[in-house]
Amino acid sequence: MTPTTTAPGAPAKQTAGEAAPARPPGPAPRRGTRRGGSAWTPWLYLLPALAVLGGLLVYPIYQLGLISFLEYTQAQVSGGAPTSFQGFGNYTALFSDPQFRQVLLATVLFAAACVIATLAVGCALAVLLTRVRALPRLALMLAALGAWATPAVTGSTVWVFLFDPDHGPVNRVLGLGDFSWTYGRLSAFALVLMEVVWCSFPFVMVTVYAGIRAIPTEVLEAAALDGASSWRIWRSVMAPMLRPILVVVTIQSVIWDFKVFTQIYVMTGGGGIAGQNLVLNVYAYQKAFASSQYSLGAAIGVVMLLILLAVTLVYLRLLRRQGEEL
Repeated sequence: MTPTTTAPGAPAKQTAGEAAPARPPGPAPRRGTRRGGSAWTPWLYLLPALAVLGGLLVYPIYQLGLISFLEYTQAQVSGGAPTSFQGFGNYTALFSDPQFRQVLLATVLFAAACVIATLAVGCALAVLLTRVRALPRLALMLAALGAWATPAVTGSTVWVFLFDPDHGPVNRVLGLGDFSWTYGRLSAFALVLMEVVWCSFPFVMVTVYAGIRAIPTEVLEAAALDGASSWRIWRSVMAPMLRPILVVVTIQSVIWDFKVFTQIYVMTGGGGIAGQNLVLNVYAYQKAFASSQYSLGAAIGVVMLLILLAVTLVYLRLLRRQGEEL
């Protein structure tokens, strides 16, 4: 048998009958040490944020839900009467109140109108920003950011002055005389809606504009060369590509507009004549602080939380069924 030769420096092949080379001495590596250690590392980084969220979010929600199941009025706050457990008694009294059902319906309709108007104005102005030159774009951006940065109390007060029946310039320009916008139910809601859209559309405009700038120009140019109109380009090209961004701004607008308080309270004087312009947030404030029925106010807060959570989950579920990635 001819011996086999190996190249210099190459490891020798193990032949049959030869023992495997012994492992060099030393401690054997322990399995799972690195994996077990790395599994807790993300939680250690998240621990400060979770602690802050627990103190600022989880604990107040817990207290809100707890108070909603108790009899908690001014007598219990001052210590004149013991606190008693009511179960779902507060919720039963709440849903049996016809005023609550009326306020709930008004809140849903008002929030839906605000969301639709805000998205329409914000998306239209975002498309407009892509069509104008640098100087008008800068002026529009600064004006929108100024409206966005204005405090809600200040903006509401300015809008009340602009539409004042005696001294407001809007009635003079439109020739409406001494027409009072806050006297009628629908006109008051319309006035508040315009103010809410005015202070909310900049967020939609800036976010959608950033998304449009991220769309490749070749796609838009190809659609224009195919003869698509501006509306068709938006509906068939831009909107599908901007769907994740539109989901974010829609959910954010729903949350903001559903819990409107300052605009209604300031512009309608606490809910309008005989409470005709009440929404859930103002209604909860009246129950909790004006009537000292803190348990009913807490129950209204829990109902609002559950409604917003349900709307958000249903909207996300519908998008997932359509195969959209968020």
